[in-house]
Amino acid sequence: MDSERILVVLCILVITLLFCSRSVLAGDIVHEDDIAPKKPGCENSFVLVKVHTLIDNVEGKEFVGVGARFGTTMASKEKHANHSKLVLSDPPDCCSPPKNKLTGEVILVHRGNCTFTTKANIAETAGASAILIVNYKKANETDLQIQIPAVMLPQDAGSILEDSLNGNSSVAVQLYSPQRPLVDIAEVFLWLMAVGTILCASYWSAWSARGAAIEQDKLLKDASDDYLNMEDTSATGVVDINTTSAVLFVVIASCFLVMLYKLMSYAFVELLVVLFCIGGVEGLQTCLVALLSRISFRWFKRAGESFIKVPFFGAVSHLTLAVSPFCIAFAVIWAVFRRVSFAWIGQDILGIALIVTVLQIVRVPNLKVGTVLLSCAFLYDIFWVFVSKSFFSESVMIVVARGDNSGEDGIPMLLKIPRMFDPWGGYSIIGFGDILLPGLIIAFTLRYDWLSKKSLRAGYFLWAMMAYGLGLLITYVALNLMDGHGQPALLYIVPFTLGTLLTLAKQRGDLDILWGRGEPERICPHIHLQPSQRESI
Repeated sequence: MDSERILVVLCILVITLLFCSRSVLAGDIVHEDDIAPKKPGCENSFVLVKVHTLIDNVEGKEFVGVGARFGTTMASKEKHANHSKLVLSDPPDCCSPPKNKLTGEVILVHRGNCTFTTKANIAETAGASAILIVNYKKANETDLQIQIPAVMLPQDAGSILEDSLNGNSSVAVQLYSPQRPLVDIAEVFLWLMAVGTILCASYWSAWSARGAAIEQDKLLKDASDDYLNMEDTSATGVVDINTTSAVLFVVIASCFLVMLYKLMSYAFVELLVVLFCIGGVEGLQTCLVALLSRISFRWFKRAGESFIKVPFFGAVSHLTLAVSPFCIAFAVIWAVFRRVSFAWIGQDILGIALIVTVLQIVRVPNLKVGTVLLSCAFLYDIFWVFVSKSFFSESVMIVVARGDNSGEDGIPMLLKIPRMFDPWGGYSIIGFGDILLPGLIIAFTLRYDWLSKKSLRAGYFLWAMMAYGLGLLITYVALNLMDGHGQPALLYIVPFTLGTLLTLAKQRGDLDILWGRGEPERICPHIHLQPSQRESI
């Protein structure tokens, strides 16, 4: 293997590790607490609660609090016209019966001097319908008899409400915990992005494979003697992975994920941003050069076919040199302004370009390698989303994807779209691995179909794409049914995609060819060559 091929292999290995599978995620509205001791009367999850206000019958600010583990849960799921009057507690801490008579009002109290459950018990006895406690910290308390909702508000929200009440304003509130829509429009667009990315990458890969096959046939017909002394040209610039590297991927990716989890910090996320920008520039540059080279405009073709030697990089086309400054500027601008509301657009463009480029370089040679790779990734995703809680007290995958303890809104190795009709806002995201890993085997099916000259319906690509799309759709439905808890996308995608291919291949009698050789026999009528083995990692 020459030095250029080794460099390609190393780059792909690094990219695969950096953009390993991430679970589909949205902002949680239900927060499980596995640390606090489980006590009777204290089994509620920490549920986000919205506090809608009316000040002097004019709609005011809406605040977000956290429902306590004790007391009743929020009965209302939707905003409606019924509001309860809000009153200040007297005394403010509500550690003794309030002096003002309560008849179903919501009472606003200060934290301190007694436990939260004591405050809630006194408020309920006095006739309050709910209690709002201005507090930053969690309460690990229990009481069997509390039958009113108790909500913790941040101090700034409590100050605003208290100032309104002290100003003799009439304040009414409604406590409700709205449900997420079953599927948000953001998930629809994200689904289209994921499916479209694999679709484009598969056709590009199949087009390249067919071009290489045509060139190989020309060599067989016109220069067969020379062909015997040449390396396999069909594998130029392409890395075929094998079963060993598929298994090794899971081991190394797991080690890298734990390192991310342990070292997650602002500085470490900045390093990941730099690496993402480098990969994004390479991906965007590759896609633009390939696209412009196929445009009929004469200058693009001529610039793509003429080369200049650049130190360290070797021979580089003039078209690549012309496109590179734009790609670098695009990545730098995104990195500088990545915290603005619309920065997700630039992140998605860089991410999609990178995924498409990787799918051109890395290939699975047959269904056997694809099955091993997806099966290992399937177990990897489940372990680090669910099972890792038993060892690390929290889901390692979700913590890393969210970028906890880093001061950032998550790591950049994700495609994301803001949730448009979700009352809680946030982003819907999907990891690169959830597109890249299934994309490898889907791209393989289209290459096989084209080389076998199968029609779309008689081939495997159409059914693999449909299975992937259905699996991803079910992932988003499960995500919302689970109140926004992160879901391992490969838990649903792998059984649909892999199960469909294996079943269909078995039924059509193509399983042996797909499993072993991975491509149809191409018989040359006038020469018999010894089969050559592709280089693999």
